[in-house]
Amino acid sequence: MLSNLRILFNNATLRKGHNSVVRNFRCGKPLQNQVQLKGRDLLTLKNFTGEEIQYMLWLSADLKFRIKNKGEYLPLLQGKSLGMIFEKRSTRTRLSTETGFALLGGHPCFLTTQDIHLGVNESLTDTARVLSSMTDAVLARVYKQSDLDILAKEASIPIVNGLSDLYHPIQILADYLTLQEHYGSLKGLTLSWIGDGNNILHSIMMSAAKFGMHIQAATPKGYEPDPNIVKQAEQYAKETAKVAASDWTFLHCLPRKPEEVDDEVFYSPRSLVFPEAENRKWTIMAVMVSLLTDYTPMLQKPKF
Repeated sequence: MLSNLRILFNNATLRKGHNSVVRNFRCGKPLQNQVQLKGRDLLTLKNFTGEEIQYMLWLSADLKFRIKNKGEYLPLLQGKSLGMIFEKRSTRTRLSTETGFALLGGHPCFLTTQDIHLGVNESLTDTARVLSSMTDAVLARVYKQSDLDILAKEASIPIVNGLSDLYHPIQILADYLTLQEHYGSLKGLTLSWIGDGNNILHSIMMSAAKFGMHIQAATPKGYEPDPNIVKQAEQYAKETAKVAASDWTFLHCLPRKPEEVDDEVFYSPRSLVFPEAENRKWTIMAVMVSLLTDYTPMLQKPKF
C-alpha cells in the first residue's frame, strides 16, 4: 500500500532557577465565546466544531510562543500523569507526547503491548477502569478505532486518539498549525492529497471544510477512502477543481519512502515537512492542556 503523501496548495527554556509551582494557572483575557474542552475525549475531529478546533490551534500557538520564543516556565500539567498506549511504534507521536507532557510538568508513562494486556488477557473495559484510577488521561495509538470507542466509553478520564485505522487527528492539528503559520490563514486553502485513502485523509475530510478549506484527493484504485467517511464529508465539504497556486507548499507526515517524493521537492524551500514535525509537539501539548485544565491563551488569537 502506498504510504501517505501529501501536497497542500494555497488557493487565493525553561527559565533557569525557576522553582515555583503553578496551580490552576490562568492568563489572558476570557474568550468572548468560551470554548470548554476540559474532560472531553479526542477520538476524531468529526466531533469538534470549527471554533473548538481553532481553539486548540490557538492554544498550540500560545504555548509555542510563550515556551519556545519567550522561555517561560508553564507547569500547567504539574502533578498529572498520562498513560501512553502504543500498539504501533512511532517516532514523532512518542517524542512529541512524552517531551511535551513532561515540559508542562506532567509525568508520561509509555506502555507497549508487552506492558499492557489491551483486550487480550484483560478486557478493554477493565483496562480503561484501571487506567482511570491511576492516570489523568490516556493517549492510545491502536490498530482499531473500535478499541478507542470502548476505552472512551468505559474510562472516566479523557481518551486521545494517537492513531487508529480510521483517524489520525493529532497529525492533522500539526498540519493545520503549520499551514496557518505559513499562510497566515486557513480559509480558502486547497488541500491536495496524493496517496492511499487512509486515516490522515479521513481526518482531513472530517475537518477541512470547517475552516472553509477545499480538498482534492488522488488515490490509487483499490485504496480509496472509506465510503462511509466520504458520505459524511460530503455533507459539509465542497468539491474543488483548482490547480496548484504559485505559492504551493509541501507536507508529509513522515517517515518518507524514497519512491514517494524526490529530494528536490522534499528538501526544497517550499517543503514544510520539518516545521510540521515540530508542531506535532506543540499541538499535542495544546490538546492535553485543553482537556485537563482551565488555561486560557494569552497570545492574541491568530486568524483562521
